[in-house]
Amino acid sequence: MENQSTVKEFWEFLRIRKRYWLLPILIVLGLLSTLIVFTEGSAVAPFIYALF
Repeated sequence: MENQSTVKEFWEFLRIRKRYWLLPILIVLGLLSTLIVFTEGSAVAPFIYALF
Protein backbone atom coordinates (compact mmCIF):
# COMPACT_ATOMS: atom_id res chain seq x y z
CA MET A 1 0.00 0.00 0.00
CA GLU A 2 1.29 3.42 -0.83
CA ASN A 3 2.39 5.85 1.87
CA GLN A 4 -0.60 8.10 2.72
CA SER A 5 -0.82 11.13 4.91
CA THR A 6 -2.78 10.92 8.14
CA VAL A 7 -5.35 13.48 7.02
CA LYS A 8 -6.04 11.68 3.75
CA GLU A 9 -6.31 8.34 5.51
CA PHE A 10 -8.70 9.80 8.10
CA TRP A 11 -10.82 11.38 5.37
CA GLU A 12 -11.10 8.00 3.63
CA PHE A 13 -12.15 6.45 6.93
CA LEU A 14 -14.90 9.06 7.36
CA ARG A 15 -16.07 8.66 3.78
CA ILE A 16 -16.17 4.85 3.79
CA ARG A 17 -17.70 4.44 7.24
CA LYS A 18 -20.14 7.39 6.81
CA ARG A 19 -18.97 9.07 10.02
CA TYR A 20 -19.35 12.66 8.84
CA TRP A 21 -20.60 13.76 12.26
CA LEU A 22 -17.01 13.45 13.56
CA LEU A 23 -15.78 16.23 11.27
CA PRO A 24 -17.35 19.22 13.14
CA ILE A 25 -16.06 17.85 16.45
CA LEU A 26 -12.53 17.64 15.09
CA ILE A 27 -12.72 21.11 13.57
CA VAL A 28 -13.84 22.65 16.88
CA LEU A 29 -11.11 20.78 18.78
CA GLY A 30 -8.54 22.01 16.27
CA LEU A 31 -9.71 25.61 16.55
CA LEU A 32 -9.66 25.49 20.36
CA SER A 33 -6.19 24.01 20.42
CA THR A 34 -4.82 26.68 18.05
CA LEU A 35 -6.51 29.35 20.18
CA ILE A 36 -4.75 28.02 23.27
CA VAL A 37 -1.38 27.80 21.52
CA PHE A 38 -1.52 31.31 20.06
CA THR A 39 -2.76 33.01 23.24
CA GLU A 40 -0.32 31.19 25.50
CA GLY A 41 1.97 34.15 26.09
CA SER A 42 -0.58 36.93 25.95
CA ALA A 43 -2.71 38.69 28.55
CA VAL A 44 -5.77 36.80 27.31
CA ALA A 45 -4.38 33.43 28.45
CA PRO A 46 -5.86 33.46 32.01
CA PHE A 47 -9.34 34.04 30.58
CA ILE A 48 -8.98 31.27 28.01
CA TYR A 49 -7.76 28.75 30.60
CA ALA A 50 -10.64 29.71 32.90
CA LEU A 51 -13.05 28.32 30.28
CA PHE A 52 -11.58 24.86 30.66
